[in-house]
Amino acid sequence: MALPSAHPARHRVTAWDRAAVVALGAAGCALSYDALQQMAVAIHVRGFLMYLFPLVIDGFIAYSVRALLVLRTAPFRARLYVWTLFGAATIASIWANALHAVRLNEQAPAGILHLGNGTVGILSTVAPLALAGAVHLHILITREATGTPSPEPAPTPDVPTEQPDPARRNGRPADATIDQLMEIGHIAAVEYGRLSRAVVLQAIRDKGLKVGGERLTEVMTALRTEADTTSETDLAAG
Repeated sequence: MALPSAHPARHRVTAWDRAAVVALGAAGCALSYDALQQMAVAIHVRGFLMYLFPLVIDGFIAYSVRALLVLRTAPFRARLYVWTLFGAATIASIWANALHAVRLNEQAPAGILHLGNGTVGILSTVAPLALAGAVHLHILITREATGTPSPEPAPTPDVPTEQPDPARRNGRPADATIDQLMEIGHIAAVEYGRLSRAVVLQAIRDKGLKVGGERLTEVMTALRTEADTTSETDLAAG
C-alpha cells in the first residue's frame, strides 16, 4: 500500500470563509468592548485610558489563543503559563460583561420583554467567547489554506540521542533498527492518513520503543523519500 502524501489535499478555503470569521470576531469584540469600556468608567479609569481597558482584557484573549496553538508542543510549564493568562483574561472578560449586563438589567424599567438577571448574564458572555472562538477559527482556516504544517515536537530530555545503527550508546543496543522503525511509521501514516513527525514518533512510543532526534530524522527522511518515489511512480503509471 502506498504511503499517503506528506501534503494531503485540503478543502479550499474561500475569501467568504475568512470574511465570515473576521466579521464574527469583530462583532464579538465590539460588543465586549462596549461593555468593558463602561466598566472602565465604573472603576474610575480616567480619560482616554478607559478605551485601553477593553483592549488589555480582550487583547489577551485573542492573542492567548494564538499562543496556545503555537506552543502546544512546548514544555508543560510554558503551556501552563499561557493557559493561566488565557483563563484569567477570559474569566475577567466574561465576569465584567455579565456584571455590566446584570446591573443595567436591574435599573431598566419593566417592559414588554424583561429577562431575568441570570439569563441576561449568560447571554452577555457570548461576545467574549465569540471573540476567542473567531480567533481560533481564523488561525485554523489560514493554516489549512496555506498548507502550513503543524509544529513538530523536538527531542525531549527523556528521549536519549542515539548513534546510527549498529553503534551502541553506553553499551546499550538500539531499541529497533531503521527498517523496523520505518515499518512502524509506514503503518501509522496509513492509519492516520498523513505522514508527519508527530504521528511517527507517537507510533514508535506506543510500541514501547525509544528513538532519538537524529534517528527519528533519519526515519522521516527515508519515509518521505519513499512516499515521493511512490507518488512519482503512480503519476507515471497514470
